[in-house]
Amino acid sequence: MPELPDVELYLHALRPRILGEPLAGIRVVSPFVLRSVAPPVEDLAGRPVRGLRRLGKRIVLELDGEYFVVVHLMVAGRFQWRPPHAAVPARIGLAAFDFPRGTLLFTEASKKHRAALHLVRGAPALAAHDPGGLEPLAAGPAAFRAALTRENHTLKRALTDPRLFSGIGNAYSDEILHAARLSPLQLTTKLGEEGIERLYQATRITLSTWVRRLQAEAGDEWPEKVTAFREGMAVHGRWRKPCPVCGSPVQRIRYAENEANYCAKCQTGGRLLADRAMSRLLKDDWPRTLEELEARGLR
Repeated sequence: MPELPDVELYLHALRPRILGEPLAGIRVVSPFVLRSVAPPVEDLAGRPVRGLRRLGKRIVLELDGEYFVVVHLMVAGRFQWRPPHAAVPARIGLAAFDFPRGTLLFTEASKKHRAALHLVRGAPALAAHDPGGLEPLAAGPAAFRAALTRENHTLKRALTDPRLFSGIGNAYSDEILHAARLSPLQLTTKLGEEGIERLYQATRITLSTWVRRLQAEAGDEWPEKVTAFREGMAVHGRWRKPCPVCGSPVQRIRYAENEANYCAKCQTGGRLLADRAMSRLLKDDWPRTLEELEARGLR
C-alpha cells in the first residue's frame, strides 16, 4: 500500500501537471470504485484544481467551489499519467481524470476492489475522511509522545494505526523501528523516555529521507513504479537477507494479512520473535535465538 513517502511522490508528480488546470471530466468505468452519491460526477467538470494534499494515505484534489476528489489507493491502486483522452485499461482500469495536458488513470491490479473514490463538497465532508492521526513530520516531541502512549499497543500496531499516526503503514514502520533499534512487539506504555525519543527521531528521519529520495529519483518523470518494496530498504521485504548494519539475517513474523520484518541482533537483543503460525507448529522446538536458528538450519 502506498504510504506517506509514496503519496507525497504522487503529489510531487501531479502538481506541475494538473495544478491550476481544469478537470474536463471523470470517466468512471468500475462499478466498485465510486463510493459516494453526492455530489454527482458531472458537477466537477470544468472546475480548476486549486490544491493537492495528502489526507493520511489518501490523495485529495481540491477544485473550485469546495469540491474535493478523495482517492484511497489501498493495496493495489495506482496512478498512471497518459496523453489526453487515453483509454482506460481493460481489467485493471477504474477511472480516468481528463485534463488538457493529459489523462490521469486510476487503476487497481487486484480483484478485491479495495481502492476507493469519493467525491465530496465542503470542508466538513472532507474532514469525515480524515482518520485523525498525527502528522509525523509536523509533530513536536510532546505531541508524538502523547499519540504513541495514548493506548497500550505494540509499537508496530501503534505506528500503523491511522487514528494515531498519519500515513505510516507496514513498510515504513519496519524501517522506522529498525532505525530506532526497537522491537516491533515492544509495548508503547513500557517504552521509556529514551526509547520514545529514539523512535521520534527515527520516524522523522526515515520518512523525510525517503520523501526526498523518491522525489529525487523521479525528477520530472512520472513515477511508474510505486511499491512497498524499495531497493535500499533496511529490513522491509528483505527476509533472510543480511541486515545492512550488522549482517545478521533479517527475520519476519506474520499475522493476519500483515507482517513485520526486523533484525534480531539490532532490535531484540538477538531474541527471535515468535511467528504465530510457526511457533504453533514447532511449539517447544521454536528457536529463541539466532544461534539456535542457525544450529537448526532454519536460517
